[in-house]
Amino acid sequence: MSEAANITEDAFLGGQLRLRQKRSGHRAGHDAILLAAATEARIGDRVVDFGAGIGTAGLALARRIPGVMLSLVEIDPELAALARDNAAANAIAAETIVLDVTAGAEAFAANGLSPDSVDVVLMNPPFNDPARHRGSPDRLRHAAHVATEETLHAWVHAARRVLRSNGVLTLIWRADGITDVLAALSRGFGSLAILPVHGEVGRPAIRVLVRAVKGGRAPTRLLPGLTLNDAARASGNEMTEILEGRAALPLVEP
Repeated sequence: MSEAANITEDAFLGGQLRLRQKRSGHRAGHDAILLAAATEARIGDRVVDFGAGIGTAGLALARRIPGVMLSLVEIDPELAALARDNAAANAIAAETIVLDVTAGAEAFAANGLSPDSVDVVLMNPPFNDPARHRGSPDRLRHAAHVATEETLHAWVHAARRVLRSNGVLTLIWRADGITDVLAALSRGFGSLAILPVHGEVGRPAIRVLVRAVKGGRAPTRLLPGLTLNDAARASGNEMTEILEGRAALPLVEP
């Protein structure tokens, strides 16, 4: 298959965002759109999307909040190139940085991400359990999907380093790994808001969206859950409004 034939162009946010991505391998989906909808930002904020892939979450956020200063950080040069092209094709101003999120402070600073310089970080780290998920033999693809014991802590540490005081981190993770999320955020973050995401009504949550504030001191809030398959049942409901970019999730403060 030719390189061009291995690329598809897909609509997100009810057609407000059109993204080119690989036909095979990881495909952008609900996780990235939910992450964007859960992220709070204001015009003029410096926003960094860790593990941006083709740019889905960061670009969806920028579509909802025009005027943010967006950086897309991605380790895979091929995906980073798609992210750069997707930003341009959608007329969204964004810089694309090829960088390993687990790299040290010097590598971050060399790419313009100095300590205490960012207002908002959003991230969808690799979260598949290696004990239950067979990873790709390709090193970069494996790293994009399968978490080691240190993955979450390393990504949260990087976010803590670049965020300003009272800066906001929003992340998505497996629901059965919520204890790992809380442990990773226990150093330097507070004012947590946790939103469970259910695949089906009456079933356990499959994801959690978490908002945390660097240096925050407010009590943790556990919010009512959302159910993904509600979007397939009726138009105009909350889930449909979120997936089509017409509403934000309740982690975003009014």
